[in-house]
Amino acid sequence: MRAPRVLPTLDEVDIGDHVCHLLDRADDVIDRSRAFVADGALHGDKVVIVGSAPQAESEFAPLVLDPARLKGSLLAAVRREAAAADREGFRSLRVLHHVMPSTRRGRNGEWLRSELDLEEFAADTGAMVVCAYSGADWDLPALQQISCVHPHHVGSRSVSPAFRVYRAEEEGWTVTGTVDSDGAVAFGTILCALLAHAPTVRLLCHTLEFFDAAGMSALADAARHLPERKVVLEGANETVRLAWKLSGFAIPDIPVVMAP
Repeated sequence: MRAPRVLPTLDEVDIGDHVCHLLDRADDVIDRSRAFVADGALHGDKVVIVGSAPQAESEFAPLVLDPARLKGSLLAAVRREAAAADREGFRSLRVLHHVMPSTRRGRNGEWLRSELDLEEFAADTGAMVVCAYSGADWDLPALQQISCVHPHHVGSRSVSPAFRVYRAEEEGWTVTGTVDSDGAVAFGTILCALLAHAPTVRLLCHTLEFFDAAGMSALADAARHLPERKVVLEGANETVRLAWKLSGFAIPDIPVVMAP
């Protein structure tokens, strides 16, 4: 079963992991990711780099995909490479994604949708995906959302609020931790992105500790964001269910179902 964890180094990345790697201003993405890329040859994995090609490297020859030249979505491209890796006899696919901000993606949330797609891809196929972000290139709210949709992180530093949303099983997303005022905006944005691509979003809340008032408001607002959509929370504890009811959110106008 997939579960959030902190990795001391990229050497610890395993099958099905979707890892957030926050880089300092002076860090070089290829240099900091060298072990992850080179381990592809050690374990018999196909390596794909989304972004800039490594300079003057003879130890490995990864496939490099330029995001600006992709025909179709990044998800479609990595799924093709995963299928090719399987046909070619590789154990799995390793994806190093150097994520760069852009005005267009920032406006319409495409980068968040891409991360949710990659999370689903890693969980469903067993591919290993490392997403490298330079903290200098992203503002704090964006980094919070980025961190929340990666179940795995490198190092002890974290800029996220105390919750995670990650793929747990087919047609379900686990929510773990606490959705409070610090993380309410990020949670609402993530949920809206999920609802935009599915009429029903199933959230597995067995490890969700609590929603505060801001968190519940974010859930309600996101559920009402698009017509004919529904959010189903499964396994929420009694405190969460009671708080939702006492706060006046358990009404037909808010398409949220609290299921056992």
